[in-house]
Amino acid sequence: MKITEKINKLKKEKNAVILAHNYQLPEIQDIADFVGDSLGLSIEAARTDAEVIVFCGVHFMAETAKILSPQKMVLLPDKNAGCPMADMIDPEGLKALQAKHPEAVTMCYVNTSAAVKARCDYCCTSANAVKMAQKILLNHQEIIFVPDKYLSQYVSAQLEHDFITWNGYCPIHAEILPENIMREKSLHPDAKVIVHPECKPIITDFADIVASTEGMSKYIQNATEREFIIGTEIGIIHRLKKENPDKIFYPATQTAFCPNMKRINLEKVLQSLENLSYEITLPPDIMEMARLSIERMLQTS
Repeated sequence: MKITEKINKLKKEKNAVILAHNYQLPEIQDIADFVGDSLGLSIEAARTDAEVIVFCGVHFMAETAKILSPQKMVLLPDKNAGCPMADMIDPEGLKALQAKHPEAVTMCYVNTSAAVKARCDYCCTSANAVKMAQKILLNHQEIIFVPDKYLSQYVSAQLEHDFITWNGYCPIHAEILPENIMREKSLHPDAKVIVHPECKPIITDFADIVASTEGMSKYIQNATEREFIIGTEIGIIHRLKKENPDKIFYPATQTAFCPNMKRINLEKVLQSLENLSYEITLPPDIMEMARLSIERMLQTS
């Protein structure tokens, strides 16, 4: 029996759903029930009657799935699949920053641990960060926006309002350089440049379109253009090609490769289903407080 057949058999036996983030390996995306961004996947899983969620992503994503589906078993096939950006902030550091700005509302990017979310008023995604900040600013002038300084700078430029920020960033997106984009543009002058807002401002300023991974997918599906230079982690190109077989995609750089996102393979998914490993557990109080920040976001956006 092929490994994919074994996975599908076990999935049915254990009433499991398999989620794959857009940056996962192609073979992982191909066996998943849902492929998408971290929050969207967690919401989809909560809507299913599956008892087990196998999250092919990184640790904070599996935590988010657990927060939204506390009654379900959530598994991360590789316990060491972490996120460098999420690891750049901890609850103690955030608490110290909040103490310096007692009047500020705290909004955290979804790319944070449950413990950090638990200390925040609102959560946001790269897709709704501008809208979330805009609505918060109707009643509050000070926003602490953590942990991604580049996403914060992008939102700040859109709203012409400064935020209190944290010195966090995604190392993968930060490595996408202007010369990478310019080189691809010189080779493919008709290609539309579409980049993620986790990129540095010099990249987002240069781009034709700035969008989250889901925003990229939607834009490209509806676009009349046929060629695109993609400024985000290269894993998404597999999905974009599947959705748009008549269009051509060029990575801004092949170095936009996240090793943490590539830790999970078919063998680990199979082992995860066989052994129900590695289960994500959270203290009930942390889970409840973190859920509040996500629920406020969903109500606001």
